[in-house]
Amino acid sequence: MANPAEMKALEAIRSEMEQLPGHLGFYYKNLVTGVTFSVRGDEAYLAASVIKLPLYLHVLTRAAEGSVDMNEVLTVTADDKVPSCGALTLFTGDVDVNIRTLCRLMIDLSDNTATNKLINYNTIPGANEGFKKMGLEKTCLRRLLFDSVASRAGIQNTICPEEMGMLLEKLYRNEFVNEDVCHEAIDTLLKQQVDHKLNGKICGAVDVAHKTGEDDNLSNDVGIVYAKQPFVICFAGHDTDVYRWEDLMRRGAYDLYMAQEAE
Repeated sequence: MANPAEMKALEAIRSEMEQLPGHLGFYYKNLVTGVTFSVRGDEAYLAASVIKLPLYLHVLTRAAEGSVDMNEVLTVTADDKVPSCGALTLFTGDVDVNIRTLCRLMIDLSDNTATNKLINYNTIPGANEGFKKMGLEKTCLRRLLFDSVASRAGIQNTICPEEMGMLLEKLYRNEFVNEDVCHEAIDTLLKQQVDHKLNGKICGAVDVAHKTGEDDNLSNDVGIVYAKQPFVICFAGHDTDVYRWEDLMRRGAYDLYMAQEAE
């Protein structure tokens, strides 16, 4: 049963979501009490960079199975480089990077070049087959990042807040593949550098292991907040007022954290 402050914070999130434009989803689960709350959390949303989380877990799964060597080195060429987030576009010439480093760049700096390199390495059908084995139904990888032709044709990657929450809970409980995989994934998520949403008001008072995503009129953030009673919290939304939506993410995560501090 939710404590009164927790329930008040959850209802406030629902109320504010109803006042915002666009397609917005929210999922919350208290990992100690099991209290769960969802606002259209079972629907599909434009993924932006949150698609990198299940892709990362697919790579880790393959590594655990022995079909990927995390120390294998791939060469990133000028033709591989795509704009926006990340570090690889800043290097001159070709760059040799192992798969583990590509994964860390993809998650912690949201490096789009690293992501596309990993998508091509694993293939889109291969990644989606891995997603299905994880139990994902509405989360789907359909194209490379910054593929403007596919994007204009309406081909978009999607995520589902409840599905991302399920993956995060499995990581928290050491139930995804094995304990070593869970520890590596959580450790990487804790090093997230794009930190202005879920952790924007908590400001490091407790650890937040998360993955963000942004694009025009779109903002997502999914993660675990290590409060007194750790909880999974997932926001996804597009065609919205990003300034107000991200402000709600910051305040919502903080209010749920503080609801436990008051107990």
